[in-house]
Amino acid sequence: MGRKRLTEIIPWILPLRKWQRTFCFYMGMALDGRKYAQQMEEKTLPYIQAKSSSPLYNRETGFDMKYQENKVFNLKLTAKKLDGMVIRPGETFSFWKAVRHADKETPYREGLTVVNGEMMTTSGGGLCQMSNLLFDLFLHSPLRITERRGHGKKEFPDPGTSLAGMDATVSEGWIDLKVENNKQQVYQIKIDFDEERIYGFLRAELEPDAEYEILNRNVAYVRKNGVIYQQADVYRKRIARMQKAEVSEEKLYSNCCEIAYQLPECVEIKEESVL
Repeated sequence: MGRKRLTEIIPWILPLRKWQRTFCFYMGMALDGRKYAQQMEEKTLPYIQAKSSSPLYNRETGFDMKYQENKVFNLKLTAKKLDGMVIRPGETFSFWKAVRHADKETPYREGLTVVNGEMMTTSGGGLCQMSNLLFDLFLHSPLRITERRGHGKKEFPDPGTSLAGMDATVSEGWIDLKVENNKQQVYQIKIDFDEERIYGFLRAELEPDAEYEILNRNVAYVRKNGVIYQQADVYRKRIARMQKAEVSEEKLYSNCCEIAYQLPECVEIKEESVL
């Protein structure tokens, strides 16, 4: 049995611990010497570097659909802080720096989230769908991703994607998504919704000279001590836009997460003994 956290032994200190973590989290950014993107521009930049979308509602969670409605409400609150944000040369985009105080006037609603490996409801639940969307945009751009962490456990399948390891979890005070603009042009985030989907665009000041393709290699499902894990390597191809010719391919990272939902019978699961 694992050692209990202090907050599990003395639950009433949890709000103090969260305040401490959040204070140190933002103070660290204030002192790290980086210039963080904060400006919004009403004028839309002319070129699309990348675009992505995902369904707003996941009907496979097993939870009341009101939590999906609440998630959409939360996403639209954060979108107000993101739609139109520009990332200038030399600036770093931080998810939490950008959406901080999105709930200042209108509180977040209770949505689904994973805490300590368990699915539960919490205020602001569901914001990972926004970080996933942004991460997908950044992967399909020349911007340099400097901080990203995948979910350690998935309770249900992600709607709208067939690639493994394409997620970016966020938790204020603990986990962020950051990307650095090390190019000599401005990029801009645009977010839109219709009744069923959320849409993200990364727009550019100059016409892009390359496009990017993300792919998986070595995807495998492994059972260790009765727990199933999905393993995958994530690669990126850079393709010259004019010639439509591949310029380079690089491995970005390896991803591993626990799968807590029922896999289709056709999926092969390798057994791995653990000493």
